[in-house]
Amino acid sequence: MAASSSPSLLAAPSSTSSSSSSSCPLPNSESISSSNARVIRWGICGTGAIASDFVTVLTRLHNTEVAAVGSRTLESARRFADRFGIPSSYGSYDELAADDSLDVVYVATPTFRHVEDSLMVLKAGRAVLCEKAMAQNSEETLRVVEFARSRRLFFLHG
Repeated sequence: MAASSSPSLLAAPSSTSSSSSSSCPLPNSESISSSNARVIRWGICGTGAIASDFVTVLTRLHNTEVAAVGSRTLESARRFADRFGIPSSYGSYDELAADDSLDVVYVATPTFRHVEDSLMVLKAGRAVLCEKAMAQNSEETLRVVEFARSRRLFFLHG
């Protein structure tokens, strides 16, 4: 049985679903500005086209910093970091997950790695946003979700 392709929000200890319209424009600066809010530091796990699109959106948001990127090679990570002005780049996904300055990591690696990479980041104590498809079957999905719940960590697939 394949995992659902619809976005889902899972947060320990309970889960919540969220729906959205088919069109989601980028917010304007007035709609989300808060000078008192803490800056959320993002790590990007992967350097492909979808990661590029996601970073483009993150850079338009207030109280958000894209702080690090990890790739299978340091050269690829540095190229991506230079393109977006990201201060830290890592030549492995493990190094990115180990960066204690990060709050949340966007997993944008090849699909077959999503379960492994999501678990790696969660084990490092960071929240995860994983692009779809998250897993090949419901058993793999449950493994990630149950692990996130057991550690009381935020996990979102979508």
